[in-house]
This record gives sequence, C-alpha cells and structure tokens, in this order.
Amino acid sequence: MAGADEMGERGQVDRERYRASLARLEEIYRGISDSAVSVSSWRCPYKNVRDRCTARFGCRNQKFIDGPDMPALCTGSDDLDYRSAWEQ
Repeated sequence: MAGADEMGERGQVDRERYRASLARLEEIYRGISDSAVSVSSWRCPYKNVRDRCTARFGCRNQKFIDGPDMPALCTGSDDLDYRSAWEQ
C-alpha cells in the first residue's frame, strides 16, 4: 500500500510523481541498454560470466573441454570482432 506522501488527498496516486518515477526508470533502463549495445560490439553476447558459450549453434571459438554435454569454453578474444566466427 502506498504511503501518505504518495497519495493525494482523496487516496489517489500523485500523477506527477508517478510520471517522474516512470521517467527515472526509463533513464535507468536506457543506460543499461546503451551499455549492453556497447559491450556487444566487442564481446560475444553468448559468452557468460564464466567464459562459457551459451549459443545453440557452432562457433570456431568453442572448445569442449568437459565433454559435449557441458557448455563449451569460449576461447574468443574480446579484442576481436566475434561476429565473423559464427557458422551460418
């Protein structure tokens, strides 16, 4: 339930505060999205935090060290344009 400072005199939501809150959330998500787009231009989007490949297709940067049932290790360099590595 909203607090008294978020509600108007008749128990209605303060529309200006609501709009400001939505604008702030949009700003936050825009920053996250901009970062993701920037990183995806130099880091493969299929590489997880443990350098494992999450792609469901072949890539020349995949190295299967734990067997075919485990995710491949990504051996790609983040200094390279990864997009040409994907099999089509």
